[in-house]
Amino acid sequence: MDFEKWTPMMLSILRIVTGLIFLEHATQKLFGFPGPPQGGLPPTMSLLWYAAVIEIVGSPFLILGLFTRLAAFLLSGEMAIAYWTFHFPRNMYPLLNGGDAAILYCFVFLFIAVAGGGPLALDSVVFRKKG
Repeated sequence: MDFEKWTPMMLSILRIVTGLIFLEHATQKLFGFPGPPQGGLPPTMSLLWYAAVIEIVGSPFLILGLFTRLAAFLLSGEMAIAYWTFHFPRNMYPLLNGGDAAILYCFVFLFIAVAGGGPLALDSVVFRKKG
């Protein structure tokens, strides 16, 4: 079986699923949905609030595959900052500091920033090269 032919489609599926799960983190931080975050909602204009705003804006772009590389790059940077600012100071080991998801998101987003959105991205329709 030729698995390589599925790679572009799986890239799109990875992008969509990652964006949907990441959006859930944003809605939890900003709106307390689907459940309130541990410690409650972040105060408006706090660092966590700005992070949630970046996530709530960037996730739909990622899900739709619109401006995919830019959105993924910004979200990757946000996750790197989240890890080094909030998780690493607690403990050196990601399993113990709760930062394993932040690291994983950081590198998945970085991969998408480099690889693009795949065939199911609006980028391929909106920015179709003519000629």
